Amino acid sequence: MKRYNLAIVGATGMVGRTFIKVLEEFDLPLNNVYMFASARSAGKAITFNSKEYVVEELTETCFEGKNIDIALFSAGGSTSQRFAPIFAKAGIVVVDNSSAWRMDPNVPLVVPEVNPEDILLNKGIIANPNCSTIQAMVAMKPLHDKYKIKRVVYSTYQAVSGAGHQGYEDLKNGVNGEAPKKFPYPIFANLIPQIDVFEDNGYTKEEMKMVNETRKILHAPEMRITATTVRVPVFGAHSESINLEFENEFDLNELKQVLAEGEGIVMYDDPANAKYPMPLFCEGHNEVYIGRVRRDESIDNGVNLWVVADNLRKGAATNAIQIAQRLMQYWDEQ
Repeated sequence: MKRYNLAIVGATGMVGRTFIKVLEEFDLPLNNVYMFASARSAGKAITFNSKEYVVEELTETCFEGKNIDIALFSAGGSTSQRFAPIFAKAGIVVVDNSSAWRMDPNVPLVVPEVNPEDILLNKGIIANPNCSTIQAMVAMKPLHDKYKIKRVVYSTYQAVSGAGHQGYEDLKNGVNGEAPKKFPYPIFANLIPQIDVFEDNGYTKEEMKMVNETRKILHAPEMRITATTVRVPVFGAHSESINLEFENEFDLNELKQVLAEGEGIVMYDDPANAKYPMPLFCEGHNEVYIGRVRRDESIDNGVNLWVVADNLRKGAATNAIQIAQRLMQYWDEQ
């Protein structure tokens, strides 16, 4: 089996460090690994698989002479817009975790359990979807294949780690009454029904990401979707209430079995014994957890799902690494 050279861009950030943890678990066929970050982080030491790596400054020539095959980017949208095309032009496939390329028609937007075939459409850049979209797609794809989704109502309860180090610190420090630095209001003992900026239609950018990314990933441009996204005082793992309306009738027990057999899904649905997914127990795992599965009795062919996943893992690092893993497998098969 061929071994590959991999780069992590944004290695010192929350997602970058999660890349490293998940890579250690996945045991990909790697030869050399390179760590890149901003000038202020250059020179820091990072341990990966018991070996110490020195972080190098991200520049337009930092990859020269390294024969890098894949670069995992998580360094922000502006950095990705500038550097991803430069890496791609040099023959490196970029898997980008920012929002910079997600809606570019020439860039595939991929959740490996859902649309792995789109990986092969890449022209040097593959986009990692938004964290809240990723876990929803894992839950929805087997149901869409079986019953054809007609309409989606998303309500999300998103952890502060989705806002990076500062968001995490706002919750931690808010316990002691310190003023927030990242969020517009205190997040401790509070809910903030705004994630990202508001757009002209009254929805936030985060909400419209879920709408537009869902349509692109499922290749369903006309799917009817609405979303409300809320920041909650939870450190890690996003929770989502997803209401689905199908074109086709369904048997609830059969639907639950379809979910249970879905790739990357853990069914945790035993309400009689108060068993349902919660952030506290899903953090640190790579799978998407589903519970509270019940028929929506207000409409024909409707169902409610409760979906929880670690937003730094499946919602970011794990999904990107799974894309890299599939890409390596496709290359090995050629």
